[in-house]
Amino acid sequence: MISGPGRLLVAVYGVFALAATSRAAVQIATKFHEAPLAYLLSAFAAVVYIVLTVALARGNRRVALGACVIELTGVLVVGTLSLADSAAFPQATVWSGYGSGYGFVPLVLPIVGLVYLLRAKGRPRRPDLASGDQAKRKA
Repeated sequence: MISGPGRLLVAVYGVFALAATSRAAVQIATKFHEAPLAYLLSAFAAVVYIVLTVALARGNRRVALGACVIELTGVLVVGTLSLADSAAFPQATVWSGYGSGYGFVPLVLPIVGLVYLLRAKGRPRRPDLASGDQAKRKA
């Protein structure tokens, strides 16, 4: 089970998953015709946040790393395009302006996630199992 900073990361991603999913669902249901690209990108961001939340909570490092890379790439690409060609994005997405509508958290969050996941790479999930202490106790 994850603890400390990992729990906080799961909580933040969970909030973003809920917020992005709710926002995208309302936008797609009520005004999809106004900005289909922006609203589909918001829905995609929501899916990425859901995958990240579940992967982090379950300790699936590989999926979480992949989703963090996708998230960071999305924030950088969409953020740059939304500033360079604002006509293409008549409505904001979660990642527009590098997440400026969310206090730039969408830009910072995947970096924090990647640092957390890469630093935790070598750490065993349960030190007693990794060191063989449990096997010695049974013998």
